[in-house]
Amino acid sequence: MQAVVVDHINKCYADKVAALRDVSFTVNQGEIFGLVGPDGAGKTSLFNIMTTLLFADTGTVTLLDNDVENDYKKVRSIIGYLPGVFSLYPDLTVEENLRFFATMYKSSLKDNMPIIRPIWGQLSPFKTRKAGKLSGGMKQKLALCCALIHKPEILFLDEPTTGVDPVSRKEFWDILKSIQKQNITVVVSTPYMDEATRCDRIALIQNGEIIKIDPPVKIVKEFNGTLYSIRVKQIFETLDVMERCPIDSNFYPYGEYVHVVFYDKDTTTIKERFAAFLNENGVEYTDMEEIAPSIEDCFIELMERRDGVQY
Repeated sequence: MQAVVVDHINKCYADKVAALRDVSFTVNQGEIFGLVGPDGAGKTSLFNIMTTLLFADTGTVTLLDNDVENDYKKVRSIIGYLPGVFSLYPDLTVEENLRFFATMYKSSLKDNMPIIRPIWGQLSPFKTRKAGKLSGGMKQKLALCCALIHKPEILFLDEPTTGVDPVSRKEFWDILKSIQKQNITVVVSTPYMDEATRCDRIALIQNGEIIKIDPPVKIVKEFNGTLYSIRVKQIFETLDVMERCPIDSNFYPYGEYVHVVFYDKDTTTIKERFAAFLNENGVEYTDMEEIAPSIEDCFIELMERRDGVQY
């Protein structure tokens, strides 16, 4: 069964900026579905539409056969939502925030303790601490508890780990996997490409448009080209030199490395030909090796094919 159906959604703001352009996708019940893209891609606008907080200009969204505009009261009773900014009451304690949201949803901590137990086990030692005094990771765990306290059928999480340390990010995603076992559909957005691998399927979004929807493994498998990683001393000077590379390729900075995607069909001599080109142009480099692409590499490569833009 399809828990979420997004059908040809468009949204343009007053300044004529098109936030969403003909966005369509479905989410299966019990699935963890990721919306992956950089800041400004349109993720939050789409989440606000799916959670009844914003009207689309055109198109429809249905959640378990309920239209988000016409059936918004029913929709709000079956979803949980964790927005991109901390929205709980900082002057209330952890336990007071939970009890407030449980009362608002006519639920209780006791009735729904099984669903929040994995999170509550980490929060309970701080139950008397004010929410505003929690660390970033603990704030997000509290917000997740509050979003789950009425046992929603669909959980929306808008960039839940932004600004959270790596350990807390991993713990948060482990919690999401445990939530999925409760047959709760999870729709999560993230700017972190590495988190995409924890989803069952992902939609890559850029400039308000969906550019690909598939399981992460399939997206990586369909990577077009041969990917090399090269450590160089002068990254930006190297990028300038790469503009003259005679081998059909795409290239972009990746930390202290440069990633180069070769589209040449003769893969057996690529490394030697490319090394000769770098040497001829005086580029100092080390650690040139073929590597497996990440989701981020796939995203950039898809954008290159879509727009013909050199990164």
